[in-house]
Amino acid sequence: MKLISEKQFQLNLKKNNLKFSVTVTLKKDVLDPQGKVVQNTLFDMGMSDLKNIRQGKFFEIEVNENDPVKAEKKINEMCEKLLVNLIIEDFKINKI
Repeated sequence: MKLISEKQFQLNLKKNNLKFSVTVTLKKDVLDPQGKVVQNTLFDMGMSDLKNIRQGKFFEIEVNENDPVKAEKKINEMCEKLLVNLIIEDFKINKI
């Protein structure tokens, strides 16, 4: 009986999980030296049709929440408090 309850509990946890992706990029006006190095290297490798490259960060976050609005609010709070430097970076949240 305990094994069945444990499996049901695990299934319920999976149902309550929502997954989001967060893409963090430097704001347009902020210089991106790492992106520039990558761009120059690719250009040196013969990829001359390259116009621009900017580097960023990507996070995949899963939360134990079944309400998408509450979950996205939690993700937004995570971004604003830790994951993103709001002075120089922008971010975009997508539900997966």
